[in-house]
Amino acid sequence: MKKKYLNIISALMLGAATLTSCESQLDLQPLSAIGDNGFYQNTSEVQAATFAMYDGLQSTVLREFALTEMRSDNSKSKNSEGEWAQFEHMNVSPTNGTLSTYWIDCYNVIFRANKVLASLDVVTDDASKTIFESEAKFVRALMYFNLSRGFGDVPLVTKVVVPGDLTTTERIATTTVYQQIDQDLTEAIAGLPERGSIEEGRATKAAAQALLAKVKLTTGDYAGAKSLLETVMNNADYGLEENYTDVFYTELNSEIIFAIQFLNDNAEESQDFSYEFTKLGKNSGLNYVTDDFKANVDAADTERTAVLYNPEDDKENGKFITSSSDNRLCGNDWIVLRMADVYLMYSEAILAGGETTTDAGAVDAYNMVRSRAGMPTLDAGSTLTKQALLLERRVELGFENHRLYDLVRFGVAEEVMGAFASDNGFTFNGTKLLLPIPQREIDTSYGLLKQNPGY
Repeated sequence: MKKKYLNIISALMLGAATLTSCESQLDLQPLSAIGDNGFYQNTSEVQAATFAMYDGLQSTVLREFALTEMRSDNSKSKNSEGEWAQFEHMNVSPTNGTLSTYWIDCYNVIFRANKVLASLDVVTDDASKTIFESEAKFVRALMYFNLSRGFGDVPLVTKVVVPGDLTTTERIATTTVYQQIDQDLTEAIAGLPERGSIEEGRATKAAAQALLAKVKLTTGDYAGAKSLLETVMNNADYGLEENYTDVFYTELNSEIIFAIQFLNDNAEESQDFSYEFTKLGKNSGLNYVTDDFKANVDAADTERTAVLYNPEDDKENGKFITSSSDNRLCGNDWIVLRMADVYLMYSEAILAGGETTTDAGAVDAYNMVRSRAGMPTLDAGSTLTKQALLLERRVELGFENHRLYDLVRFGVAEEVMGAFASDNGFTFNGTKLLLPIPQREIDTSYGLLKQNPGY
């Protein structure tokens, strides 16, 4: 699919008049050439700062798979060597470079979001100000959600800070962080436009609703999640793609609620995770499919397996095969939220932590995802089990960074990962479900930032 872009340099001059073009997609050209001092002086510059948040998001997903998929039973490295093996063996060192980079990248995006929020007074157009503020709160909430699920208690920074400010190094209880996430997303929902009223690539009302629903599932607010998910399911802007392959290879399709976007063959806007997911990768293959994953996919599930596995090598996952002329400059987008996830979350919200449900809404939502894949569905009045729903999420959303957090949310992570570790010859205990705080961060905080247990 050919992508159209709003040039960010033009955006700096056009200002608020360009904010609601529904035919364009973000051009995330980096703003590193623009100094922070004396910037953010008018609406156009705050708009550019807002776009810089999305530019920052590109960095966060380059290696996020290692902290999520490779720390589950879904994927591994090809050769189980070096720092990458630490992820697949659930024994990540606090000095791991990928770990430290991820932490830095997430807090860099939070810094950018806080800069936007601190600069809103210079925006003269109220509608533009509301959108910028809402986007910043959505992005900040996404980062804190990922940090909290990965590390547990984390520093909560909601203002612009400067190097050496140690008041922000204290780890804040996850419950408090989640309260901030909930507040940010609730306010973002109130201020964000619908999909057709903003450039593709920017946050929308439905994106904030879907993300908040996942947050509420994580915190056990099933009724709140159900209400939000119903709103997204009833939004005419979104729906399941007819063909599973089109979800990943016809980008910006109707199933995509929020994605972090990249361009083929572009030195500034490409990614290399598609390259790393192959045996050609400089790290000799990452995010490879485990035998356990394959063993849990029905042999009849041919429509999805044609995408889940690279047809040229079924050890490689197939959702991110590049079409670029330079396989180190890949343009595959990273999908954060899509409608199949929403339907399965809806079933989960109705299940509400239980083992089974016969609720027609839960069964219908589960069946919609199954039917699209050409798989057998449940009859009316049948029982949907937690185990079946978790398996469906594993297959449908495989290699999209959901599996580990699904296991935790469903309350089976220690059981499942313990059995997987035993079968694959490594040691696991429940403390490893949280990542270690990077040692670099502890050192630069002069010890104020404390390590997670078990590291």
